[in-house]
Amino acid sequence: MPGRVILSLRELITHSRGLPASADAPVFAEPWQAEAFAMVVALHDRGLFGWDEWANALSAQLKRPDALEDASDYYQCWLAALESLIEVKNIAGKHDVDQLTAAWQRAAHATPHGQPIKLENDPDQS
Repeated sequence: MPGRVILSLRELITHSRGLPASADAPVFAEPWQAEAFAMVVALHDRGLFGWDEWANALSAQLKRPDALEDASDYYQCWLAALESLIEVKNIAGKHDVDQLTAAWQRAAHATPHGQPIKLENDPDQS
């Protein structure tokens, strides 16, 4: 396409988030945001959903009446969109996601400082 500008993934993310374009600038404000981003890319690569489905799911979350106007909740919306697609695709329901989240939190609290958090550290694991 004549006149079309192709951006790198880094440029696209930084531009969409209003972040500085410096190569040294962080793309994500928190590590969990990068992990959520990576999960979406990995699930798309595995064929769970197409980019059009993803765009619709994310758009729906961003347009919710309680979404923040300054988009500071962008990655919370990103995560909610991912959870909704997982549920719609019958991969896991909200209850399953909530149970797994709680198990990871228990495992994190039971893991000694400086050690990797492992799900098998969950003291409630059967």
